[in-house]
Amino acid sequence: MSEPMHPTAAPGTAPGDEPDLTNTELVQLRMRVIALENMVVALLADATPRQQALAREMASYISPRPGYTPHTLTIHAADQMRSLVDRADRFQPMQGN
Repeated sequence: MSEPMHPTAAPGTAPGDEPDLTNTELVQLRMRVIALENMVVALLADATPRQQALAREMASYISPRPGYTPHTLTIHAADQMRSLVDRADRFQPMQGN
């Protein structure tokens, strides 16, 4: 059996036993998330209307469905996805030019 290329935890480590991130690691992670958000906005700005609709549809898909308990992080994630598509709309080329 082959080893995973990127294991999520060291062998023998129980979930939750990972060390806390340092401030430097948190700052690096925050910068990477900002860079990824901006990259997604750039890609969505040049996306077709169907691709943008698909991104919005995915946000609706992860939103709580009837009969399920709403989870705050999931709700915020769906809102962020919609926000990325909305931000991309501002950068789309003017139609008809």
